Amino acid sequence: MSKETKRAIFIIIAANFIICLGWSLVIPVEPFIKSEYHLTAGEMGAMTSLYALAQFIFSPIVGRISDKMGRAPILTAGLLLYMFSELMFAASNSLLLFDISRSIGGISADMVGTTSMAMAADLSSERDRAKVIGWISAALSGGLIIGPGIGGVLANISYKTPFWFAGAAGLVAAVIFVVGLPKHIKNQSNGHQVGQVNITEKGLKAIMSKVVIILFTMILISSFGLAGFESIYTLYVNQVFKFTLNEISITLILNGIFSLILQVLLFDKLVNFFSEIRLTRICFLISTIGIVWLLFAHSAIEVIIATLLVFCAFDVLRPAITTMLTRFGNRNQGLINGLNMSLTSIGNIAGPIFAGSLMDINPHIPYAIVAGILFVSALITYVVSHEMKIDKNVKNY
Repeated sequence: MSKETKRAIFIIIAANFIICLGWSLVIPVEPFIKSEYHLTAGEMGAMTSLYALAQFIFSPIVGRISDKMGRAPILTAGLLLYMFSELMFAASNSLLLFDISRSIGGISADMVGTTSMAMAADLSSERDRAKVIGWISAALSGGLIIGPGIGGVLANISYKTPFWFAGAAGLVAAVIFVVGLPKHIKNQSNGHQVGQVNITEKGLKAIMSKVVIILFTMILISSFGLAGFESIYTLYVNQVFKFTLNEISITLILNGIFSLILQVLLFDKLVNFFSEIRLTRICFLISTIGIVWLLFAHSAIEVIIATLLVFCAFDVLRPAITTMLTRFGNRNQGLINGLNMSLTSIGNIAGPIFAGSLMDINPHIPYAIVAGILFVSALITYVVSHEMKIDKNVKNY
């Protein structure tokens, strides 16, 4: 890998770090935004769903445009659009404008996330690709570690201050990308096609074995549960346990630190020791136990420990499922990963609406249902494991 390529990849990583930092700045203030503008949990859930819906709709469009126009222009536009969405949210005072802002934010996240991964793949060799994508993932986790703490401090000035800061972070990321990216690499990415994932009837027939159908069913169900838990977490602990801004920030910072350690230092070892499917099952069970504990917790320490169990299990669960999908051969990996992303997006759209609406009835109902969903997902892993053993298309199982 040449020096200029390394520099370009570093800039991509830095841009993703800043974007994720900016996004996570606003997490601790969600319940206080809800309170200040007299919003319901259902309305907050719908706001979160709009972000995911925009990503789902625009993902194939962004992919096609970046193949034609090149990665650099789309990534730059995404960073500037992200800046605009955060500044718009900061300046808004109505639910309609909040919703429009989050929708624009979803489009910008898709432009940055999808395009940076594609650009990293363009610039890296097949041997280095997994490592480079791992660096980007670590940068995202790093942003999540630092962001909530900074957001909590900034929110002491005003609940809108983190959004102004996030908008400024988007501008900084755009400037770093435009100024720092070597010119020939901008041109190199321009027009380079990596191939679109076309979900055709023929392609579906080629991959839709019994084990794949069961696995995708599990992914859809679990994504719904995961999104439902995450979308109302800050609202839940603020309403039920009266967590303050500082307590929410500390909990999320601790989660980020533990998640980074698990993903960067321990994930490979855990996969080698347990296998992907067993690790997935363990994570489902741990997250179920954590949510049940959270429902019956009586102290702040219990809430924090239960939260760490759930979120750390989630952060190992997602890459474990993605790694497991690589066992289904290389020929249809694009289609398999595309379906995985689509099903995950559907869960991310439906989960927050479901959880927020039920929270308006009773704050404990959504988490009780999510615990049941994750437990059922754990049971499904036994069926997946059995089918993977007898499916000849599964590699090295």
